[in-house]
Amino acid sequence: MNAATYNRYGPPEVVAITQVSTPTPKPNEVLVKIHATTVNSGDARMRRADFGSPFFTFIGRLVFGIRKPRKQILGTTLAGEIESIGTDVTEFKVGDRVFASAGMRFGAHAECIAISQDATILPLPANLSYEQAASIPFGGFAALHFLRTLVTIEPNQRVLINGAAGGVGSSAVELAKHDGAHVTAVCSSNHFELVKSLGADKIIDYNNEDFTKNPQKYDHIFDTVGKLSFFKSKRALNPNGRFLAADMNGVILLQMIWTKLVGNKKLISGVALDKPEHLQALKDLVESGALIPTIDRTYPFDQIQQAHTYVDTGHKSGSVAITMAE
Repeated sequence: MNAATYNRYGPPEVVAITQVSTPTPKPNEVLVKIHATTVNSGDARMRRADFGSPFFTFIGRLVFGIRKPRKQILGTTLAGEIESIGTDVTEFKVGDRVFASAGMRFGAHAECIAISQDATILPLPANLSYEQAASIPFGGFAALHFLRTLVTIEPNQRVLINGAAGGVGSSAVELAKHDGAHVTAVCSSNHFELVKSLGADKIIDYNNEDFTKNPQKYDHIFDTVGKLSFFKSKRALNPNGRFLAADMNGVILLQMIWTKLVGNKKLISGVALDKPEHLQALKDLVESGALIPTIDRTYPFDQIQQAHTYVDTGHKSGSVAITMAE
């Protein structure tokens, strides 16, 4: 089968379409013929071996490959059709349309992938295209983790989301609004219409306004893109407010430990894991109309290198989808 592989860390040019062996599903696995996937910021960071601080870079290289990547096929999200099943599979049948998250196992930038029936895989949400379904998990998992697992949003609380047009930010705006918050979205002016359509109550152009200098206070500030300073942002938090940092690094970790010991305003961070129950929650939100996947651009599979280049600009909105050749 065709797969987008990379055998060294680096710029988008390290990614190339190559021939690899089609996986054979184990007894408890299904083989999914992938119709759509995405290139997200996590894929780009893995490709660059960009793990943040020197400490996290050391850990990341130990886990994923010191000199070159151990897993040479990126891609964490996918949607497609089950092509074959293992002998012990009871939850799915050949021909089922599904969407899934491969998580840290990666492998979705390929024509096929083998996934356990007990992994993070579900029937395709009603009335969604493959591209839309593949765009749900990455940003959706992070939004759920930070806005429902790490904190609880009470009705009418004020939530500010920085990077509101991105893959995580767009899902966070919709989820926070659905859970009853008054949502302030921070993004560039060319994304105002998008975040307004997602439900934002107020929009701030970060190029023209510094929200930390305004009198308005927030119960939660969610930095989805790792651009804010906690010590500067905390002046905009209510006395028991929470600063949520999606971009974990050494500085964030130290600040998080410090705020556990000192003061009422806390910095919280963590890693959003892919879990079947979280994918089910996202599917329920999508089917209820509370969550609508946002797709910025769509590239054919043979242009996946160009998709990486676009993601590297840091200016995408929502997801960058990849369609596989039929």
